[in-house]
Amino acid sequence: MSAESLQESFAAIHAASRRHIVVDWATRQHRLQQLLLLLKEQQHAITAAIAEDFGQRNPIETSVLELIPSTQAIQHALKHGKKWMRKRPVKTSWLFLPASNHVLPQPKGVIGIVVPWNYPLFLTIGPLVDALVAGNRAMIKLSEHAPVFAALMARIIPLYFQDDEVNMVTGGAEVAAAFCALPFDHLLFTGSTAIGKHVMQAAAPNLTPVTLELGGKSPVLIHDVRHLQQAVARIMYGKMVNAGQTCIAPDYLLIHHTLLDDFVAAAQAWFAKTYPKWEQNSDFTHIINTQQNQRLQAYLDEAQIQGARIMALAPAKEGLIAPSLVIDAPNHCALMQEEIFGPILPIVTTASLDDSIHYINARPRPLACYVFSQDSAVQERCLQEIVAGGMCINEVLLHVVQDGLPFGGIGPSGMGAYHGKTGFDSLSHLKAVLVQKRFNTMGLMGPPYGVVIRSLLKILKP
Repeated sequence: MSAESLQESFAAIHAASRRHIVVDWATRQHRLQQLLLLLKEQQHAITAAIAEDFGQRNPIETSVLELIPSTQAIQHALKHGKKWMRKRPVKTSWLFLPASNHVLPQPKGVIGIVVPWNYPLFLTIGPLVDALVAGNRAMIKLSEHAPVFAALMARIIPLYFQDDEVNMVTGGAEVAAAFCALPFDHLLFTGSTAIGKHVMQAAAPNLTPVTLELGGKSPVLIHDVRHLQQAVARIMYGKMVNAGQTCIAPDYLLIHHTLLDDFVAAAQAWFAKTYPKWEQNSDFTHIINTQQNQRLQAYLDEAQIQGARIMALAPAKEGLIAPSLVIDAPNHCALMQEEIFGPILPIVTTASLDDSIHYINARPRPLACYVFSQDSAVQERCLQEIVAGGMCINEVLLHVVQDGLPFGGIGPSGMGAYHGKTGFDSLSHLKAVLVQKRFNTMGLMGPPYGVVIRSLLKILKP
């Protein structure tokens, strides 16, 4: 898409948003139902496009990771959206009675959404649901690294929406930069921390508010040996599903040194059982492209040169990095500094829970943190002392698909949150309203200042 056509598309959708400021529930409901219909009618084309972009991704994995959560998000919005739209009464201080206060949610207008390649459907539909239920229109920049999916969405969205309702944008980095510089009413970006900084810079001249869903190194902590097999199964699933190309995947493991051998043995057994004959296994998603595969291999090579032990869980496959555990990787190597985004799990041994908590808090605040312990005191301590965008206890990943929970990071892992009512509120203008009654006492508060106001000040002054 050229810069000129991008500007034309924005101008059209922006003008429509200003013509139709009031967006009733029937309109919002219809748009959400159209989105649901799109998923129903196009699901096979969508899963095939995503599989082609990745080189291999089982349609069942796409259904579980993307189609079902997307459908549930739409259904949640359809069930609750009308209630979210209502004005919200707020208590009025006695001093200003008989006035009344309320908050009125209004559509912001046009929402810009920038979609990454790793979950191209879910990270398109999730923000779009929140934009539509809040009464907005949306322009969506699809990732050039998932070109088949992007072309499909650009082709089918006009079958379900008018161009001035939902508009798909395709193109490379230059288009993305121009897209982020448009004067949106809100911009929601999902991607890396490094690119997130550029997005903020692009949005700043327009004072466009931003929601940044970034990444980082999400830790997982195992505290005790009870139910270790179950913990291993969940951690390894979270690391290997979508080949680790998940922003909230367990990035590294903290475990007491006495449990290391047991964890490694259990992880090896889990992988062999879950992905038998890995080289030919169609259940394991491929790394998206050669560039990402080479990046991951460089991380492994550097760590190994610097003394780390690389424990491959399967033989390498041509053009595809072998899933691996990494032990004793130096803290300064890229594997321990950068978000991995692949099927590699570094393991850090610690001497105590104090050490584990300190290790996490000494680093940039993560998007997610996972704690495996059956001890309620340990659970509570981790919840209180570790600052992260979100947390799971004895589980991984699943907080992201809970429509009642906000999803977002903190600091380097993100800014703002969305999903469900949180997303509705984020993409609405929550207008403060005071309604005054005809007969009121406000006239007594102004000059000339007399006995009444002087008596009132005696009550109100500290």
